[in-house]
Amino acid sequence: MNIAFFLIPKKEVVYLNIKATMRQALERMEYHRYSAVPLLDDERKYVTTLTEGDLLWMMKNTPDLHFYNTETIRLSELNYHRKNEPIPIHAEMEHIISRAMEQNFVPVTDDQGTFIGIIRRREIIEYCANQLFAVKRN
Repeated sequence: MNIAFFLIPKKEVVYLNIKATMRQALERMEYHRYSAVPLLDDERKYVTTLTEGDLLWMMKNTPDLHFYNTETIRLSELNYHRKNEPIPIHAEMEHIISRAMEQNFVPVTDDQGTFIGIIRRREIIEYCANQLFAVKRN
């Protein structure tokens, strides 16, 4: 099965530039109620995924860092605790399933490595459930 069928295109995905500030990330993630968002560079290449945990660890490990001065910290300065590797658009479904076990979404890139969207765990589970139910019906 072609994974492009499951792709949520970049224009429908909340993401941030790696040069954004912690405050921008906190506010956007709160507004959309997301616990993780993709980070892109200026060329729209996928860099990593920012999680609430990354933000919390930075707050915990940075003396005198409070919400009001998070606008001084760039996302590029954070330590990221999980590596959410992207998959190419031509990847096989089995590859996505193994990635989705570890993360809420799988970032997808084109042949040039440009971020083109995500595949959510929800759609992957629905696909697997439909396959399982189809086998049981036969």
